[in-house]
Amino acid sequence: MKYVGLLFLLMTTVVSAQTLRVATFNVSMEATNYQQKGQALDSQKLSKLLQNGQHQQIKNIAEIIQRVRPDVILLNEFDYIAEPNKGVQAFVNNYLAQPQADQQPISYSYFYIAPVNTGLPTPFDLDNDGKQSNYGGDAQGFGLYEGQYGMVVLSKYPIKKEQARTLQGFLWKDMPNHMVTIDPTTRQPWYSEQEWQSLRLSSKSHWDLPIEVNGKLFHLLAMHPTPPVFDGEEDRNGNRNHDEIRLMADYIDPKRSQYIYDDNGVKGGLKNDTRFIIVGDLNAADKGDKHRPDVIEQLLDNPKVCSNFTPKSRGGSEHSKESESRSYTAHWGARVDYVLPSKFGFRVISSGVFWPSKEDELFRLVESRHASSDHRLVWVDVEVK
Repeated sequence: MKYVGLLFLLMTTVVSAQTLRVATFNVSMEATNYQQKGQALDSQKLSKLLQNGQHQQIKNIAEIIQRVRPDVILLNEFDYIAEPNKGVQAFVNNYLAQPQADQQPISYSYFYIAPVNTGLPTPFDLDNDGKQSNYGGDAQGFGLYEGQYGMVVLSKYPIKKEQARTLQGFLWKDMPNHMVTIDPTTRQPWYSEQEWQSLRLSSKSHWDLPIEVNGKLFHLLAMHPTPPVFDGEEDRNGNRNHDEIRLMADYIDPKRSQYIYDDNGVKGGLKNDTRFIIVGDLNAADKGDKHRPDVIEQLLDNPKVCSNFTPKSRGGSEHSKESESRSYTAHWGARVDYVLPSKFGFRVISSGVFWPSKEDELFRLVESRHASSDHRLVWVDVEVK
């Protein structure tokens, strides 16, 4: 007998009012994902597709969200579109609020978007390829246009936007004891002094969004560090990934966060005894051949973070013979997407990765990258104490 959605029927059973379901999902909703071979890049492509509600890949993403039904979800790689009616609001209205494959529509009354560093031009040759191109590897964060690979948060609960903090402009040089990138040929710093004085740390942004759940407040800490690949022996992306994750590890520790400043100039991070949930595609594997020592451990081994659970899936366990594959969150074989609650103020009830078995009818939603995304939705249920 086939597992026709059985796992996800159990997974999406209505939970009690005391329980909060938080998710992260790298949805690959950026313009190059919809670009046909030979076509010129259209940076407005996502906005156009969101208007008609008929693009099958986006419909599949919406169906996954409707099936898992998170209360709060971070969407990574959702192009930044300043006008909500052409971006996030169009996705909510034209896809999530419409039944996908006979699923119940899902409503999010609150959302948060803000600019990101990807594709933000600089006047420098940051990748040292001998060409200064403003975009791509010469942008503040890799991007072929401004706002590529952006972030969006959707919530059923009020987001206190007036208290939100962003760290988009925090300069890498201002992190004490930061990683140093050295040119392997010249043995000199990879970045010139002028570049180093203006280079931001966050490849997209780091967000602190206070969200109120039935009178109790928690901080959703969202980020999407750069992948530690696509560079060279100098390992500039690996160094940046390490320090982007460290920035969040320092942010949750009052003893280590004094150097941090947000985009309004306010210094410091969270206070002790503060509820938080860290979410995002962190591009940092915890095990296997893609694991880099002492990177994700900055969070998983942090005394303030609850990490004694690992979301798993049946589909992941079928993906490879590696023992850790049941916790994979990306089709290319690694756990890189995380939902990590604070030990203070939460009790973890359950968790999972939306990756159906090959025997499951829902496998159609993930069977190829273009079915939905090359990442899987990860969710955690917590009791708010």
